[in-house]
Amino acid sequence: MVMLIIRMKVLFEMRLEVSRTIALLIGSIRTEKGCRHCDFCQSMENENVLLLPAEFGSREALASHLKSERFRVLQGAMRLLKEPYEMVFHTAFQPEEEDRG
Repeated sequence: MVMLIIRMKVLFEMRLEVSRTIALLIGSIRTEKGCRHCDFCQSMENENVLLLPAEFGSREALASHLKSERFRVLQGAMRLLKEPYEMVFHTAFQPEEEDRG
């Protein structure tokens, strides 16, 4: 399992436009092969910080997502950010069912 977390700091006046674009993409990202979870959140401490956490079943599925048209649209929306976005990847080991004691 691979987690992708994108952190974006938007200008106040662009927050609604960026949020709407991302909200439109979430449903289709969730249907991508290998996508286990995708969400869109706003920071409790700073309303101009937006988070896009996603979980993919494999590195291949994540790589496919990063090459997708959906991700290109997302990158286009992220050009409206106050600062460059941050992308963090986490790989998690998930034991098989019978290995979970």
